[in-house]
This record gives sequence, structure tokens and C-alpha cells, in this order.
Amino acid sequence: MLPRQHLLKPPTFLALRLLSSSSVRSKSIFDIGTKVIANSDKAKYSDNKYITHPAFPHPKWTDEQVASVSYEHRPPKTAMDRFVFRCISTVRTTFDLVTGYKKPRTPEEKEHRFKGTRWEMTESKWLTRVIFLESVAGVPGMTAAFLRHLHSLRLMKRDKAWIETLLDEAYNERMHLLTFMKIGRPSWFTKVFVFAGQGVFCNLFFLMYLLSPRACHRFVGYLEEEAVSTYTHLIEELEAKRLPKFDGITVPEVAQLYWPELNEKSTFLDLIQRIRADESKHREVNHTLANLDQKEDRNPYAMQLPDVDKPQPTNDLKGKNRAGWERKDLIV
Repeated sequence: MLPRQHLLKPPTFLALRLLSSSSVRSKSIFDIGTKVIANSDKAKYSDNKYITHPAFPHPKWTDEQVASVSYEHRPPKTAMDRFVFRCISTVRTTFDLVTGYKKPRTPEEKEHRFKGTRWEMTESKWLTRVIFLESVAGVPGMTAAFLRHLHSLRLMKRDKAWIETLLDEAYNERMHLLTFMKIGRPSWFTKVFVFAGQGVFCNLFFLMYLLSPRACHRFVGYLEEEAVSTYTHLIEELEAKRLPKFDGITVPEVAQLYWPELNEKSTFLDLIQRIRADESKHREVNHTLANLDQKEDRNPYAMQLPDVDKPQPTNDLKGKNRAGWERKDLIV
């Protein structure tokens, strides 16, 4: 017969013990957040001996130039533009809803920043978001360059320098991802979605680029508008000191070698400002490419024409048409 104290003990005691122990195990198994790597742990994930010089050197930008970057929108002008913009808006809204992201707009939201709700953006959620986005953002440039490369080989003629800029864009987006991978370690859950997202998006973009390169470049232009908006939100959070785990982050060596103005004293804010500037340049480039004749026009970003009496696109941040150049203003 059981002792009296065991008979009187509530029957849920054992269940609570089991639930407690299982919840501890579940926390490790189902922890889907991205872990911020402390500076003291960076040596564990170091692969610096494999770092090479950038294949596409990054232009040098000043602190004033990267700080001046802002969200700019190109209003849709054609039926194709409107369709593409609606697609981007739908994808963005769905992604934000699923991942628990909301940009504060009202005074109350800006004050409380959704504290304690599923919309609160922590350091872990920010890293998860940017790692996933950058894993997808590197697809369009490489896919478009691949198709144009095959087109050039098949027709045995030059590409008029589109391939170089598209490869540079893909390389730049991959450098963003590699940099973030040195700052945070994504969970298995994030990696699964990266695998699935890349597989679906790459094949869709491949097929769409065969059908309409112009629509694809417009799509990327609007996608980069959203990227600038997201990074602007992150910069606002950093400037307001709401993400303390990022304050002491050392900029990874791979980033210091890629962005010429970054060094061991640079901050996480310095890094994000440059990534946002990169996205703003992709916004300008893709909106411009979407305005060109896809088969006949040259890429105006690949070569600077001498003795030209009107402004033309450049690879720096000084251009006036940050939401894209119209074809009538270009020498193509």
C-alpha cells in the first residue's frame, strides 16, 4: 500500500513534472529564433583564412552619403507596373503577417513599439528577418545574369554590359548575407524556409525573366524599395538604442574587407547604413533597367561616357534620380 502522503498528493504532480521537463526539451528543439553571436564567441564561427579580396570592389561612400539615403517610391505608370507593384505589396503584407512584423505608424505605436506583443521586434527577430530577405535578394541578379549570359552565347553577340552589373548586384546581396551570418546563427526553422523560398522564387523568377525581363526588373525595383523601408526602420531602432545586444557588436572582418570605409572601430549602425545604401542603389538600377529597351539599349551604369553635357547614371550615391532614370534622359 502507498504511504498516506502519496495518496494525498495531487494526481497532477507527476504530469506537471513531465510537462516541465518536456517544455525544457521543447525549448531547445523548437527555438526558432536567431541567436546573436557574442564577440567572445566569434572565434568559434571564424573562417577568415578563406576570405579573399572582393571580386566586385565596393565603391567608397562617406558617412554623410549613407545617412542621407531615404525611402523613395516610383509610382506605377503602366498596367504592368501596377500589377507588379500589387504583387510586391501582397508578398510584403503576407510575409509581415506571418513573421510578426509591423512598422509603427501612430504616436502610440512609436512610443510603445508593440512591447510584449507578437509585433515586437527583438534582436533575434531582426536577424531572422534580414537573413531570410538577403538569402532571397541574391537570386534575381544571378538568375538574370545567367539568362543573359546564355543569350549572349546563343546569339554570339555582346550583352552591352548588363551581365556585369547584374552579377555585381548578386554578389553584393550575398555579401550582406555572409555578413549577417557572422553576427547571428539562424535556427533550423529559418534554414528550412530559406531552402523552400529559394527553390520557389528562383524557378518563378527564371520563368518570368524568360517571358518579360522588363517586368522582372520592375519587380526587383519595388522589392528594393521595401528593403530600404525595412532597413530604415532598423536604423531608427538602433539610433533610439532599443536594441542593446547590437550596441557592442564588432563588424565582421568579411564586411571590413568589402566596404572600404569600415574597420574594427565601426559600429553595427555603420554597417546597416551601408547595406541600406546598397539596397537604394539596386532600387535605382533596376527601375532604370526596366525603363530601357531590353534587347537594344546598353547598360548606362557599366561605362561613364566622356564629354557628356547632361547628367548620366553613376555608381555612387550622388545621382538625382534615386527611384530610377527615364529612358529619354539617358544616352543609350
